[in-house]
Amino acid sequence: MTWWIYALISALAASATAILAKIGVRDVPSNLATAIRTCVILVFAWTISFALNEHHALRTLRARSVLFLVLSGVATGVSWLAYFKALQMAPASRVAPIDKVSLAFTILLAAFVLNEQISWKVGLGTAFMVAGALLTLRP
Repeated sequence: MTWWIYALISALAASATAILAKIGVRDVPSNLATAIRTCVILVFAWTISFALNEHHALRTLRARSVLFLVLSGVATGVSWLAYFKALQMAPASRVAPIDKVSLAFTILLAAFVLNEQISWKVGLGTAFMVAGALLTLRP
């Protein structure tokens, strides 16, 4: 499969996440809901890693890679905790678009940190996506 098929699968799964999480956090504290979700992901990810024999690469990991993966995990945790709290407080149809403004932040960080080039098409498309997300703030 190509990268964009995986990206599309990710987008479809993320959309299901918003709806399922909104239903799930209805009568559950948001931090507890995040903890439960994280346990499921932990088991799921390790199961796949073992099934594909990727766990053997643990021996060869460099400290730098581990550091950045840990930092990524912290960022994911903050994101999930805030996302679930937002879902408890507002409709999923308004929370999810604002959460997706992360696209603009990702593109900016990719340019500054990774020196990736931003074409005018990517810039314009991102601006439209941010504008669309902002339009959802007021029904």
